[in-house]
Amino acid sequence: MRDRIRDLRKSLSMTQQEFAARIGASRNSIASYETGARVPLDSVITLISRTFNVNETWLRTGEGQMFNEVTRDERIAEFVGEALNGKSDGIKRRMISVLSRMNDDDWSAMEHFAELLLEERGDKKED
Repeated sequence: MRDRIRDLRKSLSMTQQEFAARIGASRNSIASYETGARVPLDSVITLISRTFNVNETWLRTGEGQMFNEVTRDERIAEFVGEALNGKSDGIKRRMISVLSRMNDDDWSAMEHFAELLLEERGDKKED
């Protein structure tokens, strides 16, 4: 399991400290899991799986895919949740705010704009 925890952390591009903070553990705990000095409790394995959308079977045994499949709606909900939980008024939060104020005409105009972009992209590929 130690290799899988390390592989997971690296695939998420996280340091041991960042990974630990997300699950409420210490950096030393993560280091000890990765070296095999300690085996995480079942509750820690479940927490890692839920926090990072990891296939718990893969984490325990190495069987299957690393991550659980995520639906489009789940991805959207996660994106919006992360944007709204941010401490600052970043671009994602501002974008969601603007999108929430759009009326049907605005949405139609945006759709038309997107279609024009796709056409332009297609024209460029032919050149």
